[in-house]
Amino acid sequence: MVGRRRLGREFGWLWASYAVSAYGSGLGFGALPLIAVLVLHAGPAEVSVLSATGPAVGALIAVPLAPWVEFRRKRPVMIGMDLARFAAMATIPVAYAFGRLGFVHLLVVSAVVAAAKIAFNAASGAYLKALVRPDDLLVANARFESTNWSSIAVGPPLGGAAIGLLGPVTTVVADALSYLLSALGITAIRRQEEAPRTTGKSPVRAGALLDGWRHIMSHPGLRPLYLNQMLVAGLIMATEPLLAVLLLRQLGFPPWQYALAFAAPCLGGLIGSRLAPRVVARFGRHRVFRTVGTLRAIWLIGLVLVRPGVVGLVTVIAVELAIIVNMSLYSPVLATYRLEHTPKHLVARTLTAWSIGQQASIAVLTALAGLLADITSPRTALTVAGLLILATPLLLPRQEQTSRHEPEPCRSHS
Repeated sequence: MVGRRRLGREFGWLWASYAVSAYGSGLGFGALPLIAVLVLHAGPAEVSVLSATGPAVGALIAVPLAPWVEFRRKRPVMIGMDLARFAAMATIPVAYAFGRLGFVHLLVVSAVVAAAKIAFNAASGAYLKALVRPDDLLVANARFESTNWSSIAVGPPLGGAAIGLLGPVTTVVADALSYLLSALGITAIRRQEEAPRTTGKSPVRAGALLDGWRHIMSHPGLRPLYLNQMLVAGLIMATEPLLAVLLLRQLGFPPWQYALAFAAPCLGGLIGSRLAPRVVARFGRHRVFRTVGTLRAIWLIGLVLVRPGVVGLVTVIAVELAIIVNMSLYSPVLATYRLEHTPKHLVARTLTAWSIGQQASIAVLTALAGLLADITSPRTALTVAGLLILATPLLLPRQEQTSRHEPEPCRSHS
């Protein structure tokens, strides 16, 4: 079975390191907005600012990091970014213990973690492409996707229980430690990594900062996928702080139910990610992009129907389940296509540009949704997001742009 293919011991260490940090982040899912609501008594606008400003600033910080990551060995970069995230997250429980935790502190930590995450993902994507065979990329990405969703399924309920028993910053401690363990796991990878080759020009020239975007926007398949992904991710993530306020404050859901509403549907992520290689083999990549890309966009409007009590909880779970099954099938196919169609010498900059665009879209749309919620109500903002996302399938690529017979120039660089 393609899903059970062995990818080697070195990939195993990379996967294990990812799993440790993913499960730590699962425990701390939504921790900063939750702390803002429960500890700092933040309202809808402040929670949206926290969810938007930190990632936006982090994306700006990541722009000059792209060439730096591209022209360095990727394993030390990943270790460094894990250590940076550990150090930033560890400041929160320390500040809380001394009564010094404030809103600006959360913003700074959010920005540092966002920038480090972008740099880490760029380095790990380039490292993965060098670590496994081209034919194994989809299987590898599907395993990462499966791990991501399983960590969110398990982590938030445990995190909600831990917060109830041990206090609001408990999950932040677990998240910080997971980055430290991830860094240790990556150091166990012993495969020799070639030093990246430069073209003779300075890797930090101004033009190098934009090379990733140039590649994306000039590629007939990547460009529509990029624009579609920015809007879909931005609109879906913009609903997270709105739901936090709606469920926790207006509808009176306890924290463990709030966590459960997001965790239980993530079991659907195991289904979608496991099916991705088989679905692509049977139906083709283009059909996955068109059909699954459309299906993941039509369910968000259902969040408008959430009500208090069990019915409301079931509504959120059902909507999130439908979104996640389709997202988890779509995402590894997109990640694989992106790596296959990016030359080796541009992988880190392309992945950085992709992440920055997505983070910027999330930041802008989250801020706008928070402002709209503050002026009207969270439910009104959810309605607008749900209606807007229905138009995003129009940006998906045409048949000839993602055909599996399309030349894949990156393989000549592998």
